[in-house]
Amino acid sequence: MILIVDDNQNNIYSLKKLLESKDFQVDTAISGEEALGKALKNNYALIILDVQMPVMDGFEVAETFSGYSKTKEIPIIFLSAVNKEKEFITRGYASGGMDYVTKPIDPEILLLKVKTFYNLQENSLAMKKTQRSLEKEVKGRREAQVTMRSEIDHFHLMLEALPQIAFTLDGDGKVNFVNSKWYEYSASELEFPETHPDDKNIQYEFERCKKKGKALELESRIKNITTGDYRFHLLRMSPVYDGKSIKNWVGTFTDIDDQKKVEKEKDEFLSIASHELKTPLTSIKAYMQLLDRKLKINEGTTEANYVNKALSQVEKLNTLITDLLDVSKIDNGKLKINKKPTNLDSVIHTAIETILQTHDDKVKITRHGFIPDILIPLDAIRIEQVLINFLTNAIKYSPENNQVIVTTFVDENEVRVSVTDFGIGIPDFKQDAVFKKFYRVEESSLQFQGMGIGLYICSEIIQQHDGTIGLSSVVEEGSTFYFTLPLN
Repeated sequence: MILIVDDNQNNIYSLKKLLESKDFQVDTAISGEEALGKALKNNYALIILDVQMPVMDGFEVAETFSGYSKTKEIPIIFLSAVNKEKEFITRGYASGGMDYVTKPIDPEILLLKVKTFYNLQENSLAMKKTQRSLEKEVKGRREAQVTMRSEIDHFHLMLEALPQIAFTLDGDGKVNFVNSKWYEYSASELEFPETHPDDKNIQYEFERCKKKGKALELESRIKNITTGDYRFHLLRMSPVYDGKSIKNWVGTFTDIDDQKKVEKEKDEFLSIASHELKTPLTSIKAYMQLLDRKLKINEGTTEANYVNKALSQVEKLNTLITDLLDVSKIDNGKLKINKKPTNLDSVIHTAIETILQTHDDKVKITRHGFIPDILIPLDAIRIEQVLINFLTNAIKYSPENNQVIVTTFVDENEVRVSVTDFGIGIPDFKQDAVFKKFYRVEESSLQFQGMGIGLYICSEIIQQHDGTIGLSSVVEEGSTFYFTLPLN
């Protein structure tokens, strides 16, 4: 808006009409006092000020404007019909004016000057507003950086106080902070601690998880650089996301060596007990099979029925002992995986046929999906063991619905096999634990028999195939257990 200051109403009227014809907003004042009051209340882009006014002339009004922070930078154009001498023009510029126009006024020239100073003032105000905004943003960022630095320092102090080895990595996976515990197992913050030759390589396992953006959890023996001893540690590395990208990683090594020693003693007992049970059980099974053959002549007798039931229980006991031996092998690192190029579709078909032969006719297993006729490096016996476990559980935990769906899916990198049932389901907060050793869901432990080691063995088998294992489940609707295998 433009302010016209003149004690002559005719001059105000003509100037106002001229400016409004060019779409300028115009305000007026007939004295210096009125102009000052309006300038302090309103925002003006330009002031057109008459020099000859009673009480306060234009020069005095301009000098007064220059004494206030709000008005000192408003451009002023002086208008004068009398004072045309150089000394008055000079005084006009000295008092804060941007231009000095003498009457009679050339409307076109005046409009050009008005447009020029108006645009300059508008641009100047916009730049100042932008500058203030930038200064505010810079200040906010500095404060945020100070706060962030304080939080990072606090976080590092917390990590330093932990009894575990603690560290952080940047988004690219490079270590950028370690606590003092780290240096008991590594001489450099740039290198992970040395692992036992029989254990998995930490850097390799981390790279696999980093590609998928998933957390890493790994039990590994790492070497103490002072004593040279290898101690079991549980490594956990979790990604911290910023939107969809990983900002950094937070990791810890927790010493579980004492716990592993206790577990080893228990596993050794289970291993010895299982081996000792295996020999007499084999003999019992052989004698029962001989007795069964003799009684086949009279199949309808009560004795034949008892023998069949006894053989069924012997087979369950044999399966249990085999599972315990597998657990012992896993814990001692002796579960061998013999990978050979194999047609996975034939392995799936064999597993399904085995289940159908050992269960009643009510069980219905449906195949979905398609696997191309390609060979995949795998241990056929162990993968069949995983599938049979999935299928057995699907039937076992679906007493009211014996329908099971086996689905296969393949992409450029891996093949996925899933087994879906329509049974009792598993609560969300318990799904992460079902693959742990000896874990059983409380809701099903009374109704269904088992030791909770089958899925643990399956998990270890799939991990040794460099695959993944998991499930999705809804209570009272069913569960889907799946595993993936890399194509190469």
